[in-house]
This record gives sequence, C-alpha cells and structure tokens, in this order.
Amino acid sequence: MKSTRERIIQTLLLNPNSTINDLAEAVDINTISVRHHITSLQADGLVLAQEERHGVGRPRLVYSLTESGAELFPTRYLRLVNQLFTQLKNRLTKKEMEKLLTQIALEITSGYGEKIRDLPIDQKLDAIQKFLLKEGFLIEWAKEGSDYIISEISCPFYHVSQAHPEVCVIDRVILSTLLSAPVKRVKCILNGDNLCSYLYSLNLEVENNQ
Repeated sequence: MKSTRERIIQTLLLNPNSTINDLAEAVDINTISVRHHITSLQADGLVLAQEERHGVGRPRLVYSLTESGAELFPTRYLRLVNQLFTQLKNRLTKKEMEKLLTQIALEITSGYGEKIRDLPIDQKLDAIQKFLLKEGFLIEWAKEGSDYIISEISCPFYHVSQAHPEVCVIDRVILSTLLSAPVKRVKCILNGDNLCSYLYSLNLEVENNQ
C-alpha cells in the first residue's frame, strides 16, 4: 500500500496546480495532515507553491511537483541507461540508432493505436493521455483553431536526453503512431523551452502526402 506522501505525489503528478482542499479530498485525509506533508515535500524540493487568481479576492495557493518530484520514478537506473546508450552509439551508425529507437517506440505502442484509430480526435487524445501516463509521460493537449498542441509536462527520458538527445525520437514516433498521423515538434526543452510540445495538424498530413 502506498504511503500518504506517495499518494500526494501521485495526485500532484496527475493533477498539477491542486489546492490543499483538492489534495485532502483526493487522498482522503484532513487538510492539516496535507499541509504537514506538503511542507515536508517542499523542504525536500519535490513540491512548489504558486499563487493563482480565481475571481475576486486574494489569490489562492496551488501546488505542483518540481522537476525533481515529477521525475522520482521514471529516472531509476539513469546511470545504467546512459552507459547502455553510450555503448550503442559507439557500435551503431546514426541511422541504425534511429531505427532501433523507432522500433522501441513501436513496441511501446504495439496494438494500442489500432484500438483507438477510429475515435474522434478529442477522445483519441484523451485515450493517448491515459495510455502515456502508464508509460511515465504526463501530457496535456489543447486545441488551437484546427490544430492541436500536445505538451509534455513530464517525460521519462528527460535526464537521458541531456546526454543523448536522439532518444527524443521515441516521443515523436509514439505520438505519430497513436495518432496515425505525423506530428511536428514545435518546442523542445533541450533548446531552452520550458517543455517539449508537438503540433498535430491536418495540414501536416497534407504536406506529408504531397
């Protein structure tokens, strides 16, 4: 059974910008206990607080995981993974490495893309969001006109990508496979952006078919 601390972290992973009351309801403990755990998590550098305005009156405090908090689970065995990547890159060409990473992405999505292929795009993106959460990704999506922006709030490959940016091929292939359409990276955290995000657009499908 997960501890209360772990359940709070899990809740914040799924629901960034939660209030104390939100957390108390989700974890089913009183607000005093939540405040105690939040204070401890802040001291450990795992949670941050921000003011959020909600109508008239004073802004309220909302809580989210820091980068360290969001990556508690996906970054296990980082040293071993980096060593494996280094050895692979010493033995494979760039093209062979990309082919290997593409195959890994296809294995991750194996069968699931077919299950959701005929869903309306909004439902498909919701399904992808839930699927990727199980794989260590936390994504959000938003519609902008006729386009869709898919943003990675947390990525299990973040630390690996610092030394091996080619691993980001996995993200792109996963999304394009599940959407049954190409996606275009429009922001990248490795380029100084605050997160990675991808564009899904019918125009991209047209461009790739020309």
